[in-house]
Amino acid sequence: MRPGQTRWCVVSVFLLFAMALTIEGQSPQRNVLLLVADDLNCDLGTYGHPRVQSPNIDKLAARGVRFERAYCQFPLCSPSRSSFLTGRRPNITQIRTNPQAGQFSTDYRPTPHFREFLPDTVTLPQLFRQQGYFVARVGKLYHYGVPGQIGTSGLDDLASWEYFVNPAGRDKAEEHRIFTLIPASYGGVLSWLAADGTDLEQTDGLGATAAIGLLEQKRDKPFFLAVGFYRPHTPYVAPKKYFDLYPLDKIELPSLSADDKARKLEAAYASARKEQETLTDHQRREAIQAYWASTSFMDAQVGRVLSALDRLGLAANTVIVMLSDHGYHLYEHGLWQKMSLFENSAHVPLIVAAPGAKGNGKPSKALAELVDLYPTLTDLCGLPAPKYLDGKSLKPVLEDPAANVKDAAFTQIRRGNDYDGYSIRTARWRYTLWDNGRRGEQLFDLVGDLHETKNLASDSKHASLVEDLKKRVRAYAQAMP
Repeated sequence: MRPGQTRWCVVSVFLLFAMALTIEGQSPQRNVLLLVADDLNCDLGTYGHPRVQSPNIDKLAARGVRFERAYCQFPLCSPSRSSFLTGRRPNITQIRTNPQAGQFSTDYRPTPHFREFLPDTVTLPQLFRQQGYFVARVGKLYHYGVPGQIGTSGLDDLASWEYFVNPAGRDKAEEHRIFTLIPASYGGVLSWLAADGTDLEQTDGLGATAAIGLLEQKRDKPFFLAVGFYRPHTPYVAPKKYFDLYPLDKIELPSLSADDKARKLEAAYASARKEQETLTDHQRREAIQAYWASTSFMDAQVGRVLSALDRLGLAANTVIVMLSDHGYHLYEHGLWQKMSLFENSAHVPLIVAAPGAKGNGKPSKALAELVDLYPTLTDLCGLPAPKYLDGKSLKPVLEDPAANVKDAAFTQIRRGNDYDGYSIRTARWRYTLWDNGRRGEQLFDLVGDLHETKNLASDSKHASLVEDLKKRVRAYAQAMP
């Protein structure tokens, strides 16, 4: 072969490779599909739950890496979402509560908002937007909290998105049919409805349809598409067929420890609400049934979006992430919902499917935090990340699920304006310090006591461990304003 022919062959191979990357809408730049569920705990088939049917999330886990030890930084919507979308911990964003009715800044933005404290920060979607990606939001990514604005984002960040969709379905129009423990109160109160109609009429069904439409329309340009599902957040609303998956007589209530029954330490159980104390066992089973039904309904919408990604030939060049903003209690420890520092509240599902990652299809016990999302996605997509990010890239774990990038995960909460709780999770232990020790401390062995039934903090056998973990928690709390 003559030299000129050799050069032409090399160029031809390069051009064919470039064409292969762009066929069927693919781009040499990796796309991102970020799927965020609301109030979803690890009651999922892929996490070993024996009852909950989540076939689509399970399939995603089979094509990516499932993190078995992933944790939120704050078990409440706005603080958690503000944290992982900015890549900063809650004491840096200074968002430690949800916005309340009537709290608005001069530009009518609900407060508190992270831009009040970090006006020039570049959020995760904003960075992709700056790098030329089409960046869109469907549904809830930042916290929604403006009363009366059905289907709109009460707490958004317009700099983050080029385009957004605020779906509002039949579940919003028929709120008057919902059973609730407090009349006319739904979003923060245990409430549920086995709905009439189809999946496509519900808010999350509309959201999935909108997301599919965007994938079809924007497939020729690198995209960052964030799809925020509302379920299984209260009210637990799903079509009746999903309720039928979980007969009430097959639902077993969690058993409570002596400390759970005595609510000792008091601070650890302060997330309990008065109206929840009136529940009968039958109603408790109804609430669990409705939550699981909402989870399976949401899973079905995840499946619709993933099927579209595959159908359009985009999956091979798209990083897919599935996560929840925090965990959730279903009567474990006698508690409901979030805002505790027990494992059920802090532990979150996290699945990352990165094209070509060697760890795909395997689970990982590596500790991970939601604050790691930002550096992980920029690392996977070859984009420059801000130097100030508080998390670490999980890419090494995606290549080798036996690898570790950190030895601890931190979660915190605030009890009104009174005091804080900080918790550290290591591979074996969870240690929690309440009000800097004034309201007690807890130590649980999560290898030998997965359900956190025995507080070992006062056991002399663990005195040196308690002292070490206490120092780490205090250093974490004091390192930020």
